[in-house]
Amino acid sequence: MVFHWGELEAQARAGFTTRASAVSRMVQPLLPEGADDFLSHQNMLVVGAQADDGRLWASLFAGPPGFVSAPDDESVQVLARLAPADPVEPMTRRAGRLGLLAIDLQTRIRLRMNGTSTPLPSGLRLDIEQSFPNCPKYIQKRSVISLDGPRSEPVAATSVSALTDDMSRFVNRADTFFVASASETGDPDVSHRGGNPGFVEVLSPTRLRWPDYAGNSMLMTLGNIIENPSSALLFVDWATGATLHLTGRAEVSWSPSRAVEFEIDEAVLLPRSLSANWSAPILSRFNPPVPAAG
Repeated sequence: MVFHWGELEAQARAGFTTRASAVSRMVQPLLPEGADDFLSHQNMLVVGAQADDGRLWASLFAGPPGFVSAPDDESVQVLARLAPADPVEPMTRRAGRLGLLAIDLQTRIRLRMNGTSTPLPSGLRLDIEQSFPNCPKYIQKRSVISLDGPRSEPVAATSVSALTDDMSRFVNRADTFFVASASETGDPDVSHRGGNPGFVEVLSPTRLRWPDYAGNSMLMTLGNIIENPSSALLFVDWATGATLHLTGRAEVSWSPSRAVEFEIDEAVLLPRSLSANWSAPILSRFNPPVPAAG
């Protein structure tokens, strides 16, 4: 079976069973043809992982083209490190399970890769168990302005149990974020979410909500949330390289329209943690309008 029971339930609730079955052939235990060339041109790679306490976290590697490669169609090699204060960093230095997302903001192409990770002296190797491309529908187009070497100075983290006002503004102006989820057996996955600024609502300092826009119909993230509410979000300040990492629990709302609500357990802000910054976005023409506040 390509889909676990949570994914099948999500597809049934959304009325996508037939469509999801039709596109399930895209999900393979190997990298798709052309993945080696695509990966060799990437300068960012999103990662999702589960900590020892069961909480999920998401983060982002950045590096020059070539830092991600595919030695063969069964594995991916990442030659980069996360900042020591990054909540995902410990999970990249040990054997375990990871979800990876290669996403090219310039071409709006993305590839999800999940499997078993083995640490390397300067990075990690992921042995592929599941790989599939995703539609580009809600990706905002950006290009890299600068790409520096690894940070030499330590990054100081701010860790709180609820969003500060600055963190809430960070979320409110976002047009892109990444969500990590995992099945009930602990298999992690990380995916992209995009929309016009304001599409993520800050309901309170500990609760967010966003609409689940129509995509590839497989509903893998929602299926994971049904099985295992533990989830993580990553927001990026594309101009400065700051990252906001949230861990907590998600719940799917099916009526009147499909949406996800997220309860925050911890928020970690890393100022200027990435070695790159990006241009202002060209928003996707597919982004639905954001309802007026109030």
